[in-house]
Amino acid sequence: MFTLQQYLGFLLFLTILTIGFWLMIFLIHFVFYWIFGATRELLRERKANRELEQA
Repeated sequence: MFTLQQYLGFLLFLTILTIGFWLMIFLIHFVFYWIFGATRELLRERKANRELEQA
């Protein structure tokens, strides 16, 4: 049978693993959102510059 110390160690391991997993998911989404926003802004600036040059 497991001792209380082993049980608490296992719970601590699961907690750290779960926090790490959700942090990784959050950071991946944040980075993709950042890249998407920067690309969108760059394309808008290029379009605005083209419109200014044509006018």
